[in-house]
Amino acid sequence: MIRRDALDQLPVRTALPALRAALDGPGSAVLCAPPGTGKTTSVPLDLAGLTGEGPVRRVLVAEPRRMAARAAARRMAWLLGEEVGTGAAPAQGWGPVGFTVRGERRAGPRTTVEVVTTGVLLQRLQRDPELAGVDVVVLDECHERHLDADTSAAFLLDVRETLRPELRLVAASATTDAEGWARLLGGAQGAAPVVEATGVSHPVEVVWAPPERPVRPAHGTRVDPALLTHVAGVVRRALRERTGDVLCFLPGVGEIGRVAGELAGVDAEVLQVHGRAPAEVQDAVLAGGNGVRRVVLATSVAESSLTVPGVRVVVDSGLARVPRTDHARGLSALTTVRASRAAAQQRAGRAGREAPGAVYRCWAEGEDGRLPAFPDPEIRVADLTAFALQAACWGDPAADGLALLDAPPAGALAAAREVLTAIGAVDGAGRATERGVRMARLGLHPRLARALLDGAPEVGVRRAAEVVALLSEEPPRAYGDDLAAAWRTARRGGDAYGARWRQEARRLASAAGESRGGSGAGGEPRGGSAAGADGGRGAGAQLTDDAVAGLVAALAFPERVARARRKGSYLMASGTGAELAGAQAGGGHRPGSSGPGDGSGLRDAEWLAVAVADRPVAAASARVRLAAVIDEETACAAAPALYASGEEVRWSEGDVVARRVTRLGAIELAARPLTAPDPGLLRDAVVSGLRREGLGLLRWSAAAVSLRQRMAFVHRELGAPWPDVSDAALLECVEEWLGVELGRARRRADLERVDAGQALARLLPWATGEAARFDELAPERIEVPSGSRVRVDYGGAQPVLAVKLQELFGWQESPRVAGGRVPVLVHLLSPAGRPAAVTADLASFWRDGYRSVRAELRGRYPKHPWPEDPSAAEPTRHTSARLKRG
Repeated sequence: MIRRDALDQLPVRTALPALRAALDGPGSAVLCAPPGTGKTTSVPLDLAGLTGEGPVRRVLVAEPRRMAARAAARRMAWLLGEEVGTGAAPAQGWGPVGFTVRGERRAGPRTTVEVVTTGVLLQRLQRDPELAGVDVVVLDECHERHLDADTSAAFLLDVRETLRPELRLVAASATTDAEGWARLLGGAQGAAPVVEATGVSHPVEVVWAPPERPVRPAHGTRVDPALLTHVAGVVRRALRERTGDVLCFLPGVGEIGRVAGELAGVDAEVLQVHGRAPAEVQDAVLAGGNGVRRVVLATSVAESSLTVPGVRVVVDSGLARVPRTDHARGLSALTTVRASRAAAQQRAGRAGREAPGAVYRCWAEGEDGRLPAFPDPEIRVADLTAFALQAACWGDPAADGLALLDAPPAGALAAAREVLTAIGAVDGAGRATERGVRMARLGLHPRLARALLDGAPEVGVRRAAEVVALLSEEPPRAYGDDLAAAWRTARRGGDAYGARWRQEARRLASAAGESRGGSGAGGEPRGGSAAGADGGRGAGAQLTDDAVAGLVAALAFPERVARARRKGSYLMASGTGAELAGAQAGGGHRPGSSGPGDGSGLRDAEWLAVAVADRPVAAASARVRLAAVIDEETACAAAPALYASGEEVRWSEGDVVARRVTRLGAIELAARPLTAPDPGLLRDAVVSGLRREGLGLLRWSAAAVSLRQRMAFVHRELGAPWPDVSDAALLECVEEWLGVELGRARRRADLERVDAGQALARLLPWATGEAARFDELAPERIEVPSGSRVRVDYGGAQPVLAVKLQELFGWQESPRVAGGRVPVLVHLLSPAGRPAAVTADLASFWRDGYRSVRAELRGRYPKHPWPEDPSAAEPTRHTSARLKRG
């Protein structure tokens, strides 16, 4: 029986007429409703006609998380007076409300409202783009901007435009970019209507509770323990100051466990809720307490789409864990960031769902305005390999025809396509291959799909599926960093992770068997598995668990196969260094993990297949979090595209090194010297050395330096066709002016013998005839009245002629160069060669400046002539006595 009173109390019902009108008109709408108004539960029931209003329609609700999908379905079933899965006997089909998440489905032909995860929705769209039988799709919590949700929205809009214009779409959230979503959903028809529901949620008092002392910012997955201790203290404070249950938001499972430990002894039941928690635990939390006060420690799974009964207080750590990809190193991992203001608003709303409440924010009020308004869309920061495969299978490899709020970054999309091409998921044009379509339908990241499909024939479907199930959801830290050991622990374990892992392994084995056209996980026995017999061929039947784990991990991440450089330190084929946890400078291994210091099975391995790694801030190398021992043969077999052998001539450590090298990516497998290297490769290596170490490798005589300075002067004053001879310009055209010498160079010593001046002269504009004027425009020497030919210095901003004063007697004007454009700066020297005056206007100096110089120097140098009128005197290089003798 419908719980009419509960439905009528939901504030969102006042917005339902406007929402129905929007869907009956344009066919799409944006629904903005605060937390607790019933948008997740009441709206789908109403649109489906299950509340007795409007026609009966089949409604599909997409949620970002499995926990939210199950919770929303159960709440809707409760509002109808039923339970999910028990509204009708299985023989008659499930009831009117059901759900489908990965590995679990409780829905059938009689299901009118089905709640699915966005990942399930994507799979369904790829199999059945028309969504036959579905009338309305509700994209819930669209503000979170998960990649699957954005992709689903783009595909649905494409379906509406090309296949089913009658399909109705609703984008719903409590905090979102309503205008952006309205433009997206409206398309060419103009913005879709925005329907707002006024919330009557209870007031929530904000209490600012920053740490008393500064804490280190989070980096990677590391959170300062001091902050977690502070969060635990705030929870204790909230228990003292407030009534009701406490919901505490933390970034991840590790932090939840740490805070749970710090809350030992509190007068409350401490529960842990996260994506890895068993469904039974999640259901128990959402079902409410039994009179005992509770503290619920949760990740962002509890932010939206569900109500935790009894909660009156929220403690917000202010942190969130989001995916980030280091495309340069090929590493994808979760990282800890400051939560956005939108997320903080959602979290605070959990305290006011049932009664007035309070939120304790573990940061200063002054920091609040500096938080990002919304979380970063995953499409901007995450690994796009799965997205690129989805787009290729959809028929739009470039994704430029998809209606997306944010376009995928070109570099990230190009990197994703490279991966897909390497694993055979797309062809040269980026179109999905038959193999790529099979990969997409496995519900896995394409890398893991490749490992499953290619690993199954080698090690058996079941064993491959078990390892891939481990890789698809990283095992708990307590399982250690050795993948094979973690596999054995999962098979033995009776914990929640082990149960979930076994369910996923069964799903993958079945899916892989169907994909191969076989009968599932069975087949001809090959032996060797603690999990039971498996199908397969050849020598793989005798592979140990360690060998199986290594092969499957290497197939998934071929560029991460790594060889030891020293104990605990490795070089991956991608070129990135990798360290076992305990081997990194300044840090021990994490609690519960096995590292080089405590007998890890990885510590003495020559080769590893690195399955999970991240790079801590400021660290040069990646940190290995999960890996398996392999050998060189397995590494090469898993990464054939990275295997190469050939001549390698390069500049290394100040000289040319020529070898024949066999490599696996950046890993050198073997090398021997080359006696007759390819001349072209030698030339390239020498050029590389010059560009790396500079022109100082050449011999720069005084004449060469002078020539370069003269050429630089003419270029600066006259421009083309006179060449630029700066370091950058010369290195850019080094093959042009050093052509002959480069052809002869075999090593550094050959470069040191090159006369740079002779080579530079080739750059003068001989072809146009202008080179003949070079000595006129920038003369190396200028003849002065005494007959001396004095060198001009072009090394400064203006050419300089340094000459003894007596040698210029009778010279009325300063010399000019560059075709008369530039006066030469004359440095007048004493008889001892010391500067006495500087002028660019000799006539003015003889008239005004000479008198004071004469008075100062005549007594010091009496043997030299000091005429009263130097402009009419005879120039000389000699003393007065010698002049008389002459």
